[in-house]
Amino acid sequence: MNTIWIVLPILTVLMFDLGLTLKLKDFYMVVTRPKAFFVALTGQIILLPLIAMGLGYAFHLTPVFFIGLMLIACSPGGSSSNIFSKLAGGDVALSVTLTAMSSLITLITLPLIMGWVTAASGAQVGITLPVGNLLKQNLLLMLLPVVIGLIINYVWPKAAKAIDKVLSKAAFPALMLLVTVFFAQHYRTIFANLGRVGLCVTALILLAIACASGLSRIFHITGRERRTVNIEVGMQNAAQAIALATSPFVFNNQEMAIPAILYSLMMNVVLLTYVAVVKNKK
Repeated sequence: MNTIWIVLPILTVLMFDLGLTLKLKDFYMVVTRPKAFFVALTGQIILLPLIAMGLGYAFHLTPVFFIGLMLIACSPGGSSSNIFSKLAGGDVALSVTLTAMSSLITLITLPLIMGWVTAASGAQVGITLPVGNLLKQNLLLMLLPVVIGLIINYVWPKAAKAIDKVLSKAAFPALMLLVTVFFAQHYRTIFANLGRVGLCVTALILLAIACASGLSRIFHITGRERRTVNIEVGMQNAAQAIALATSPFVFNNQEMAIPAILYSLMMNVVLLTYVAVVKNKK
Protein backbone atom coordinates (compact mmCIF):
# COMPACT_ATOMS: atom_id res chain seq x y z
CA MET A 1 0.00 0.00 0.00
CA ASN A 2 1.44 3.35 -1.04
CA THR A 3 1.12 5.83 1.84
CA ILE A 4 0.77 8.71 -0.63
CA TRP A 5 -2.90 7.81 -1.11
CA ILE A 6 -3.39 8.33 2.63
CA VAL A 7 -1.26 11.42 3.13
CA LEU A 8 -2.58 13.46 0.19
CA PRO A 9 -6.23 13.40 1.35
CA ILE A 10 -5.13 14.07 4.95
CA LEU A 11 -3.03 17.09 3.90
CA THR A 12 -5.88 18.45 1.75
CA VAL A 13 -8.43 18.08 4.56
CA LEU A 14 -6.08 19.70 7.10
CA MET A 15 -5.51 22.72 4.86
CA PHE A 16 -9.24 22.96 4.11
CA ASP A 17 -9.94 22.94 7.86
CA LEU A 18 -7.39 25.72 8.32
CA GLY A 19 -9.28 27.81 5.75
CA LEU A 20 -12.53 27.19 7.63
CA THR A 21 -11.07 28.83 10.75
CA LEU A 22 -9.74 31.88 8.90
CA LYS A 23 -11.37 35.27 8.56
CA LEU A 24 -10.11 38.10 6.41
CA LYS A 25 -9.62 40.23 9.52
CA ASP A 26 -7.10 37.68 10.83
CA PHE A 27 -4.60 38.90 8.26
CA TYR A 28 -4.70 42.40 9.79
CA MET A 29 -2.77 40.95 12.74
CA VAL A 30 0.36 41.40 10.64
CA VAL A 31 -0.16 45.14 11.14
CA THR A 32 -1.79 45.24 14.57
CA ARG A 33 0.66 42.88 16.31
CA PRO A 34 3.73 42.78 14.07
CA LYS A 35 6.35 41.93 16.72
CA ALA A 36 5.05 38.50 17.75
CA PHE A 37 4.09 37.71 14.18
CA PHE A 38 7.49 38.46 12.65
CA VAL A 39 9.46 36.82 15.49
CA ALA A 40 7.52 33.58 14.97
CA LEU A 41 7.78 33.80 11.19
CA THR A 42 11.54 34.39 11.40
CA GLY A 43 11.86 31.30 13.55
CA GLN A 44 9.75 29.21 11.18
CA ILE A 45 11.10 30.34 7.81
CA ILE A 46 14.75 31.18 8.53
CA LEU A 47 15.92 29.83 11.88
CA LEU A 48 14.54 26.30 11.68
CA PRO A 49 16.09 25.41 8.28
CA LEU A 50 19.45 26.75 9.51
CA ILE A 51 19.25 24.64 12.69
CA ALA A 52 18.24 21.58 10.65
CA MET A 53 21.16 22.08 8.27
CA GLY A 54 23.62 22.31 11.16
CA LEU A 55 22.19 19.21 12.83
CA GLY A 56 22.16 17.27 9.56
CA TYR A 57 25.89 17.84 9.17
CA ALA A 58 26.60 17.28 12.88
CA PHE A 59 24.83 13.89 12.87
CA HIS A 60 26.37 12.92 9.49
CA LEU A 61 23.01 12.03 7.97
CA THR A 62 22.91 10.27 4.62
CA PRO A 63 21.79 12.46 1.68
CA VAL A 64 18.28 10.94 1.71
CA PHE A 65 17.76 11.60 5.44
CA PHE A 66 19.44 15.01 5.21
CA ILE A 67 17.01 16.08 2.49
CA GLY A 68 14.14 14.59 4.51
CA LEU A 69 15.23 16.57 7.59
CA MET A 70 15.42 19.79 5.59
CA LEU A 71 12.00 19.02 4.12
CA ILE A 72 10.33 18.89 7.54
CA ALA A 73 12.25 22.01 8.63
CA CYS A 74 10.91 23.88 5.59
CA SER A 75 7.28 22.85 6.23
CA PRO A 76 6.06 25.10 9.07
CA GLY A 77 2.61 25.30 10.56
CA GLY A 78 -0.18 22.78 10.40
CA SER A 79 -3.61 23.00 11.95
CA SER A 80 -2.53 20.92 14.96
CA SER A 81 -0.47 23.87 16.21
CA ASN A 82 -3.70 25.80 16.74
CA ILE A 83 -4.99 23.02 19.00
CA PHE A 84 -1.76 22.96 21.01
CA SER A 85 -1.85 26.77 21.36
CA LYS A 86 -5.34 26.48 22.78
CA LEU A 87 -4.28 23.72 25.21
CA ALA A 88 -1.32 25.81 26.39
CA GLY A 89 -3.49 28.89 26.92
CA GLY A 90 -1.82 30.63 24.00
CA ASP A 91 -3.13 33.16 21.52
CA VAL A 92 -5.21 31.03 19.16
CA ALA A 93 -5.97 33.90 16.75
CA LEU A 94 -2.23 34.56 16.39
CA SER A 95 -1.62 30.83 15.89
CA VAL A 96 -4.22 30.58 13.10
CA THR A 97 -2.81 33.65 11.33
CA LEU A 98 0.75 32.37 11.58
CA THR A 99 -0.23 28.94 10.27
CA ALA A 100 -1.99 30.50 7.29
CA MET A 101 0.75 33.00 6.46
CA SER A 102 3.61 30.52 6.85
CA SER A 103 1.78 28.04 4.61
CA LEU A 104 1.45 30.72 1.93
CA ILE A 105 5.04 31.96 2.27
CA THR A 106 6.46 28.43 1.98
CA LEU A 107 4.91 28.16 -1.46
CA ILE A 108 7.90 30.35 -2.41
CA THR A 109 10.57 29.55 0.20
CA LEU A 110 10.24 25.75 0.16
CA PRO A 111 11.06 25.30 -3.57
CA LEU A 112 13.96 27.76 -3.25
CA ILE A 113 15.55 26.13 -0.20
CA MET A 114 14.85 22.53 -1.21
CA GLY A 115 16.05 23.18 -4.76
CA TRP A 116 19.41 24.30 -3.39
CA VAL A 117 19.60 21.49 -0.80
CA THR A 118 18.74 18.82 -3.35
CA ALA A 119 21.26 20.12 -5.87
CA ALA A 120 23.97 20.19 -3.19
CA SER A 121 23.22 16.87 -1.45
CA GLY A 122 21.05 14.78 -3.75
CA ALA A 123 23.09 14.77 -6.95
CA GLN A 124 25.54 12.19 -5.60
CA VAL A 125 22.72 9.66 -5.05
CA GLY A 126 20.59 10.57 -8.06
CA ILE A 127 17.92 12.60 -6.21
CA THR A 128 16.50 15.53 -8.14
CA LEU A 129 13.69 17.98 -7.40
CA PRO A 130 11.13 18.71 -10.15
CA VAL A 131 10.37 22.24 -8.94
CA GLY A 132 7.43 22.67 -11.33
CA ASN A 133 5.70 19.56 -9.97
CA LEU A 134 6.36 20.67 -6.40
CA LEU A 135 4.75 24.05 -7.07
CA LYS A 136 1.74 22.45 -8.76
CA GLN A 137 1.21 19.97 -5.92
CA ASN A 138 1.46 22.66 -3.24
CA LEU A 139 -0.92 24.97 -5.10
CA LEU A 140 -3.45 22.18 -5.57
CA LEU A 141 -3.22 20.51 -2.14
CA MET A 142 -2.37 23.46 0.10
CA LEU A 143 -3.39 26.81 -1.34
CA LEU A 144 -6.63 25.77 -3.05
CA PRO A 145 -8.15 24.00 0.01
CA VAL A 146 -7.34 27.01 2.22
CA VAL A 147 -8.99 29.40 -0.25
CA ILE A 148 -12.10 27.19 -0.53
CA GLY A 149 -12.33 26.97 3.28
CA LEU A 150 -11.90 30.73 3.60
CA ILE A 151 -14.69 31.36 1.09
CA ILE A 152 -17.05 28.94 2.88
CA ASN A 153 -16.30 30.64 6.21
CA TYR A 154 -17.02 34.04 4.66
CA VAL A 155 -20.27 33.02 2.93
CA TRP A 156 -21.60 30.37 5.36
CA PRO A 157 -19.89 30.96 8.75
CA LYS A 158 -22.23 28.65 10.70
CA ALA A 159 -21.65 25.79 8.29
CA ALA A 160 -17.88 26.41 8.42
CA LYS A 161 -17.94 26.25 12.22
CA ALA A 162 -19.91 22.98 12.17
CA ILE A 163 -17.55 21.37 9.61
CA ASP A 164 -14.47 22.54 11.53
CA LYS A 165 -15.85 20.99 14.72
CA VAL A 166 -15.81 17.59 13.04
CA LEU A 167 -12.56 17.92 11.06
CA SER A 168 -10.52 19.34 13.94
CA LYS A 169 -11.32 16.24 16.01
CA ALA A 170 -10.42 13.91 13.14
CA ALA A 171 -7.11 15.60 12.22
CA PHE A 172 -4.88 14.07 14.90
CA PRO A 173 -6.24 10.49 14.59
CA ALA A 174 -5.82 10.71 10.81
CA LEU A 175 -2.19 11.77 11.16
CA MET A 176 -1.55 8.96 13.66
CA LEU A 177 -3.11 6.50 11.18
CA LEU A 178 -0.63 7.67 8.56
CA VAL A 179 2.26 7.28 11.00
CA THR A 180 1.10 3.77 11.96
CA VAL A 181 0.78 2.60 8.34
CA PHE A 182 4.18 4.07 7.48
CA PHE A 183 5.79 2.37 10.49
CA ALA A 184 4.26 -0.97 9.54
CA GLN A 185 5.72 -0.71 6.03
CA HIS A 186 9.17 0.63 6.90
CA TYR A 187 9.84 -0.53 10.47
CA ARG A 188 13.13 -2.23 9.56
CA THR A 189 14.60 0.95 8.06
CA ILE A 190 13.16 3.09 10.87
CA PHE A 191 14.62 0.94 13.66
CA ALA A 192 17.95 0.66 11.84
CA ASN A 193 18.25 4.47 11.82
CA LEU A 194 16.25 5.30 14.94
CA GLY A 195 19.25 6.29 17.05
CA ARG A 196 20.84 8.81 14.73
CA VAL A 197 17.77 10.21 12.94
CA GLY A 198 15.58 10.04 16.06
CA LEU A 199 18.11 11.98 18.15
CA CYS A 200 18.57 14.46 15.32
CA VAL A 201 14.86 15.31 14.95
CA THR A 202 14.44 15.48 18.74
CA ALA A 203 17.34 17.92 18.93
CA LEU A 204 15.71 19.94 16.15
CA ILE A 205 12.43 20.26 18.09
CA LEU A 206 14.12 21.18 21.37
CA LEU A 207 16.47 23.71 19.76
CA ALA A 208 13.58 25.24 17.79
CA ILE A 209 11.55 25.82 20.95
CA ALA A 210 14.60 27.07 22.88
CA CYS A 211 15.51 29.55 20.13
CA ALA A 212 11.90 30.71 19.82
CA SER A 213 11.79 31.31 23.57
CA GLY A 214 15.09 33.18 23.37
CA LEU A 215 13.83 35.42 20.56
CA SER A 216 10.64 36.09 22.53
CA ARG A 217 12.70 37.24 25.52
CA ILE A 218 14.91 39.46 23.37
CA PHE A 219 11.87 41.17 21.83
CA HIS A 220 9.92 41.23 25.12
CA ILE A 221 7.11 38.97 23.95
CA THR A 222 5.36 37.55 26.98
CA GLY A 223 2.40 35.49 28.17
CA ARG A 224 -0.01 34.01 25.65
CA GLU A 225 1.92 35.31 22.64
CA ARG A 226 5.20 33.74 23.80
CA ARG A 227 3.55 30.35 24.28
CA THR A 228 2.10 30.56 20.78
CA VAL A 229 5.43 31.57 19.26
CA ASN A 230 7.16 28.61 20.94
CA ILE A 231 4.55 26.16 19.66
CA GLU A 232 4.40 27.58 16.14
CA VAL A 233 8.17 27.46 15.69
CA GLY A 234 8.43 23.96 17.19
CA MET A 235 5.49 22.38 15.38
CA GLN A 236 5.97 21.51 11.73
CA ASN A 237 3.54 20.33 9.06
CA ALA A 238 4.54 16.65 8.96
CA ALA A 239 1.76 15.81 6.49
CA GLN A 240 3.18 18.28 3.96
CA ALA A 241 6.73 16.94 4.33
CA ILE A 242 5.57 13.33 3.98
CA ALA A 243 3.42 14.23 0.97
CA LEU A 244 6.37 15.85 -0.84
CA ALA A 245 8.78 13.05 0.04
CA THR A 246 6.52 10.21 -1.08
CA SER A 247 4.65 11.88 -3.94
CA PRO A 248 5.31 10.21 -7.33
CA PHE A 249 5.25 13.72 -8.81
CA VAL A 250 7.98 15.16 -6.54
CA PHE A 251 10.65 13.07 -4.73
CA ASN A 252 8.89 9.68 -4.87
CA ASN A 253 11.08 8.40 -2.01
CA GLN A 254 9.48 6.57 0.94
CA GLU A 255 12.72 6.54 2.95
CA MET A 256 12.95 10.34 2.73
CA ALA A 257 9.74 10.62 4.76
CA ILE A 258 11.25 8.88 7.82
CA PRO A 259 12.60 12.10 9.43
CA ALA A 260 9.13 13.65 9.12
CA ILE A 261 7.49 10.55 10.63
CA LEU A 262 9.89 10.54 13.59
CA TYR A 263 9.51 14.31 13.92
CA SER A 264 5.73 13.91 14.07
CA LEU A 265 6.00 11.43 16.93
CA MET A 266 8.59 13.35 18.96
CA MET A 267 6.89 16.68 18.26
CA ASN A 268 3.73 15.51 19.99
CA VAL A 269 5.67 14.09 22.96
CA VAL A 270 7.71 17.28 23.44
CA LEU A 271 4.82 19.68 22.96
CA LEU A 272 2.44 17.73 25.20
CA THR A 273 5.16 17.92 27.86
CA TYR A 274 5.49 21.65 27.20
CA VAL A 275 1.72 22.11 27.57
CA ALA A 276 1.79 20.17 30.86
CA VAL A 277 4.63 22.34 32.21
CA VAL A 278 2.86 25.55 31.18
CA LYS A 279 -0.40 24.45 32.81
CA ASN A 280 1.45 23.47 35.98
CA LYS A 281 3.07 26.93 36.18
CA LYS A 282 -0.28 28.63 35.62
